Amino acid sequence: MINLTFDKYLRSTIVLAIDTITSVIASCMVLLFCLIFTTDAINLQFVLTERFVTTWIVGAAISSILAFYFTGVFRLVIRFSTLRDLTKVCMAVFLKEMLMAFAVGFFANESVTIRLLLAFLVLDFLITNGGLMLTRVIMLMTYWLANRKSMPDKNKVNVLVYGVGEKSISLVTRLRNSSHYNVCGFVVANTKEDEGKLLMSKPITRFTEESDLVHLKQKYDLGGILFSNNNDARFERDRLIEYCEQAGLKMYISPSIDEISDGKINSGSIRNIKIEDLLGRSEIQINMKEIRDNFRGKTVMVTGAAGSIGSELCRQLAQLGIKQLVMFDNAETPLHNVRLEFEERYPSLYFTPIIGDVRNLKRLDYAFREFRPDVVFHAAAYKHVPLMEENPCEAVIANVQGSRNVADKCVEYDVEKMVMVSTDKAVNPTNIMGCTKRLAEIYVQSLGLAIEKGEIKGKTIFVTTRFGNVLGSNGSVIPRFQAQIEKGGPVTVTDPEIRRFFMTIPEACRLVMEAATMATGTQIFVFDMGTPVKIADLATRMISLAGFEPGKDIEIKYTGLRPGEKLYEEVLATKENTIPTEHDRISVARVREYAYSEASDGVSRLKELAAQVEIDRMVILMKQIVPEFISKHSIFEKFDKKD
Repeated sequence: MINLTFDKYLRSTIVLAIDTITSVIASCMVLLFCLIFTTDAINLQFVLTERFVTTWIVGAAISSILAFYFTGVFRLVIRFSTLRDLTKVCMAVFLKEMLMAFAVGFFANESVTIRLLLAFLVLDFLITNGGLMLTRVIMLMTYWLANRKSMPDKNKVNVLVYGVGEKSISLVTRLRNSSHYNVCGFVVANTKEDEGKLLMSKPITRFTEESDLVHLKQKYDLGGILFSNNNDARFERDRLIEYCEQAGLKMYISPSIDEISDGKINSGSIRNIKIEDLLGRSEIQINMKEIRDNFRGKTVMVTGAAGSIGSELCRQLAQLGIKQLVMFDNAETPLHNVRLEFEERYPSLYFTPIIGDVRNLKRLDYAFREFRPDVVFHAAAYKHVPLMEENPCEAVIANVQGSRNVADKCVEYDVEKMVMVSTDKAVNPTNIMGCTKRLAEIYVQSLGLAIEKGEIKGKTIFVTTRFGNVLGSNGSVIPRFQAQIEKGGPVTVTDPEIRRFFMTIPEACRLVMEAATMATGTQIFVFDMGTPVKIADLATRMISLAGFEPGKDIEIKYTGLRPGEKLYEEVLATKENTIPTEHDRISVARVREYAYSEASDGVSRLKELAAQVEIDRMVILMKQIVPEFISKHSIFEKFDKKD
């Protein structure tokens, strides 16, 4: 979309002046028409006295200014006018007529009958509306011609917009004067009902197979297909998207509503479709009113606030009317970047970034003592499976002892609720990272149950949420594949059959927000993750989306499973291992309950062994506490019990 708005050519005050002049001229034309076309000129001349004419014209000027100003029609962006905007113009003119009726009736009532005045006003209403519409058409034509001269079509990409729904039509409207994209028409699938028709003066075409895309590419010198929203792109990922890949057409997607400013789309907003657009699912429906009511006016603390999940949690919390946001993280540069972002995006939010580590109990105590949070989201953790397999002691200190530190401080400072971010790798863990997250769950859950039973004094409710893999998170597979593709390959996949569940970062955080609101006691919430994705297919699709041919332009190389890695992740939500909730995508996990004394003693012993770097003894103890922890492709398999 062109970067210049209509306001750069005509200020709103100038539009108000033009509208007022047009309206006054229309009122003068009413008098002129009456003099020219009336059959009773003598009586009309008696009515059109100097006082009446003066009142009529001055009243038209004053009434027009007042009516247009208070209805705000002069502020409308004319090139994006809709039927609703035209209705607003008619309402403004109607208000003008009401004010004129008052003016004439008050200042010139001795010379005009009600019947004649009504005729004058109706005629004035029609002529004024016609004049205002005409001036707007002239403005639009002038704007269009100016842009046609300054932005030749040869620099534009010819595209077809997918679908004929409201979002597609709105997108074409916004792209009407784009300097980057020329919309040639609409494209729909497998329906003859609309084929051959015109929509917004543009043809509706259809496709059923790849050859149709090849034909359209040649007919329109087509550069790509443009989707108006993610849902359409996901719906067509195994049909139109594949046809476009085979036909050598690019696939674009329009920006979300928060990327659009003042009705315009900037040049960087429309982008190529990414794999995240195709893997994500429809938005989770959550009760935003209930969530806002739950968090409004509260002080909220997020550990790991500079990470992928933590920072997105902060973004969503920033829109809930919270009293204060405390961002706790040990990564200086990422936290600094988050701070700069929030200062720009949320200037009215009261937030405090704190450099600190959940392993440092004194620093953690300072944050709790100083800010007294009402709710704590614990997202700080080590998460990379192979790295934690090689550094198990650090995994235990950060993920297990760090979680214990946060939980204990929540109890000590009477935090209302602590929400811990966990992972699907905590279910029947096969690696150190997954086991440490399960151990953290065990401690937090046992502490919460002990409070509920009155064994420990406190009021904190402990909630845990389990996620699958998060699309686009720091260090995840998709950014790695993207970097490998940019370098020309090869793209490395551990095994041809490896599969993973995926969700988007906002999706994961919405789950956290909903779980935090739903929870009434110590619970572990799990998410319906949908269908697992084959990583080899993911790599192939990403290569194709980048415009390359897999296996020819960029090679896919299989490197073998890494330590602690398994081919298939556990299905989180089944009837056997979960209890349903009122939300069809969220369930409560059925897990073994541990006594607090047992869990606390186990964590203390693990901390001591980790501090002494007694790796073997520590791993053996981990397997004793979590008997379902069976190592895969790891040196720690030797500690598993043999059948």
